[in-house]
Amino acid sequence: MGRDNSTSRGGFILVGFLEQPWLERILFVFILIFYLLTLMGNGTIILISHLDLQLRTPMYFFLTQLSFIDLTHVTCISPQMLVNLWGPDKSISFVGCVVQLLITLGLGGTECILLAMMAYDHYVAVCQPLHYFILMPPQLCWTLASISWFIGFSNSLIHTPITMSLPRCGHHRINHFYCETPPVVQLACVDTTNYRKEIMVLSSIFLVFPLSLILVSYGRIAHSVLRVKSPEGQQKAFGTCGSHLMVVSIFYSTLIYMYMSPKPKISHDMTNQLLQDDGEHGQTSEFQEHGPIATLHLLAKLIHNIKDHRE
Repeated sequence: MGRDNSTSRGGFILVGFLEQPWLERILFVFILIFYLLTLMGNGTIILISHLDLQLRTPMYFFLTQLSFIDLTHVTCISPQMLVNLWGPDKSISFVGCVVQLLITLGLGGTECILLAMMAYDHYVAVCQPLHYFILMPPQLCWTLASISWFIGFSNSLIHTPITMSLPRCGHHRINHFYCETPPVVQLACVDTTNYRKEIMVLSSIFLVFPLSLILVSYGRIAHSVLRVKSPEGQQKAFGTCGSHLMVVSIFYSTLIYMYMSPKPKISHDMTNQLLQDDGEHGQTSEFQEHGPIATLHLLAKLIHNIKDHRE
């Protein structure tokens, strides 16, 4: 146990990257450009939404909240990824791993709830346009956003200490490109079956209930739009909801793939051997498996924010 505590306090090794310098340089440039674009895009949206009085509407209020989540999420992950890609050091401190896990888990839960709130906002905007500002007053918008943040980070504040306090018996090689719950739990040298089941149940709750509200909202929107006789009205309604629906689809499909899809059960010795083989022979890494999905997810949200701002 002493070995575990000393190792964990010393930090972790992120082995989700390929040990190929030429590929790491390409990934460094790509992630740096994408990070800067995300900073500029979301930062501009937040700034303009606060400066332009005409954009102080419920729709742009929730869009600003989503932009802030994206900005915080990418800032929490990208700088560490850039450091690990630039040089031979793939380590992350224990505190840094805790911060990444706490923030990313909290933001993920918050975004799940917030996307459902945005779907309801779109439903009111499309189906009740004359009563939009009556049904969506600023007090209600702040309440819905506060509920999203409270639920998301309450879950994170509960599970982060549990995840980081699991005995690891010296294991410190995380098979991922940042600290996230499943790969960190995989380091545990005790039976985590019940805890994994608990994570699965909570993930299902965060997925099913918001997604159900989103589907109901868009079902009502589709029903109302199909009753509109004007093609221009239909096009405007679909334009208002299309980008949000794209983000919802990619976001939830990503979560389902990463948290709900079955993972093969292998022993710790076999896991560590596979990690060493990946580093030595350049085989498939966690970045290859999840990197394109995460990039597509963030890119879709950036396009959604820019598109909504132009409208």
